[in-house]
Amino acid sequence: QVQLVESGGGLVQAGGSLRLSCAASGRTFSSNAMGWFRQAPGKEREFVAALDWRSRFTYYTDSVKGRFTISRDNAKNTVYLQMNSLKPKDTAVYYCNTSPAGDKLWGQGTQVTVSS
Repeated sequence: QVQLVESGGGLVQAGGSLRLSCAASGRTFSSNAMGWFRQAPGKEREFVAALDWRSRFTYYTDSVKGRFTISRDNAKNTVYLQMNSLKPKDTAVYYCNTSPAGDKLWGQGTQVTVSS
């Protein structure tokens, strides 16, 4: 079983940057494609970005292309989301998961708040 813990969120002004981290445990981490998802209050959870297990391919939702970068360090069992040029609409709780998302892997997430 893979367990995931997100960190790195916080309060930032519009145009600023944050780097989120997702620490994973489990023997099969390095074989999983990983992704970031987010959920704003009153809205459904949405896909943000994904990265295959060998860091060969990346996928981003249109609203974050050119601003966010997903990466991973399999030796550290960690996946990252570098977020630049943040906008208020990016405000949400951010979650990591396998991609496609595993229903049983959702953790507490990390809050990202972008002020105007």
